[in-house]
Amino acid sequence: MKHTLRFRVYLSDDVASEAWRHIDILRQIRNHAVRDYYRSDYNNRPSDYDQHNTLTDWTERWSIFAEPSQHAAQQAISQIHSDLVTLQERRNNGSDVGRLQWQAKGEFRSVSYNQSSRFNVDHNTGDNRFVRLRVEKIGWFKIRADRDIPPVDEIDKVILKKETTGEWYVSLVTTVEDTPDKPPLSQIEPQNCVGVDLGITSYIHTSENLSVDMLELSNEYDRYAREQRKLDRKEHGSANWEKQRRKVAQAKRTIKRKVCDYQHKLTTWLVTEYDVVAVEDLDVKPMLETSQNAKNKQDAAWSRFLELLEYKADLHGTHVEKVKPEGTTKECAVCGVETAKPIWVREHSCPACGHTEDRDLNAAKNILNRGLKQLGAGRSESTSVQTALPTFTPHREAVDAKRVIEAGSPGA
Repeated sequence: MKHTLRFRVYLSDDVASEAWRHIDILRQIRNHAVRDYYRSDYNNRPSDYDQHNTLTDWTERWSIFAEPSQHAAQQAISQIHSDLVTLQERRNNGSDVGRLQWQAKGEFRSVSYNQSSRFNVDHNTGDNRFVRLRVEKIGWFKIRADRDIPPVDEIDKVILKKETTGEWYVSLVTTVEDTPDKPPLSQIEPQNCVGVDLGITSYIHTSENLSVDMLELSNEYDRYAREQRKLDRKEHGSANWEKQRRKVAQAKRTIKRKVCDYQHKLTTWLVTEYDVVAVEDLDVKPMLETSQNAKNKQDAAWSRFLELLEYKADLHGTHVEKVKPEGTTKECAVCGVETAKPIWVREHSCPACGHTEDRDLNAAKNILNRGLKQLGAGRSESTSVQTALPTFTPHREAVDAKRVIEAGSPGA
């Protein structure tokens, strides 16, 4: 499987200027390829291979297109067709998606290479804190080596990106060969299975009655709002406007980094603590459009949380089962009878069997039950999957977000 390592990099002024110039030319090539694709007959639209061949004609017609690495230009075109496949998959799944859009200056921010002949790594810098990296047509720059940086023959792809804050980062994509096997179903113990409800009052609530709080980001959002108001008062495009725009980007970046760090710690804990993690397969977009708790849901960034969970599950050999969320809150985890309840009612009380417990805990148990059924579907088994459900309700444990950040996990 692919594994991505991301590092802060430091470019000299000349290299940074050249890199940004090449990225902007790649943006123009990308826009030209998108326009060429949509202007073609619907039944005869070009493939990425066709547009790679056409790139030669474009470079002869517009000499500026020949200035960046032609390999990088082909990568930009290939990314278009990868995005087109993703759009079609979402369309097939019923999502209302449009077309690829023209990108303005500054919206296209990266350049990528997936052939080792296009980049090189120099570990012999005389300073253990840094390693040097060279990419074709741009030059050498320093990487902050806060982790081991693989040799060039182990790197499948290099992506150099300039963030909206003005900082530069590089992503090194490698292949992980020896990932652990996921445990066979017959060897999974009930205590090593967990259901996860993605909550509103808490970030996650597990079937073991562990509730992890939302991140407290009110100060960060206040700062972001202040910087945005200052930006609104600047003359658009002026030097002061650009300076303030970077401050806005930095404030937004701070929020994103804190959420990302929180998600990394939670997902790592889940996949290392359990053999099976069942979680809701949420469609976040309509929830953001309709819910009064949209800001909390957006802070939660659940789509990325689920992506990280699946990615790390493959790295650590853990089963992750995404289940349909419909009815998990209404359905009684004991008898299965559905009871409708408004969102502000935080306790589940079953009129059929009398079972009473926290609403999110009940949902987490239902998620685990569904996940185990999916995981065991179609197999011959002497023990029903329902035996993996908890036979008792543990005392509720509420974990503060600060504890997760400082200790590294809810269980620390």
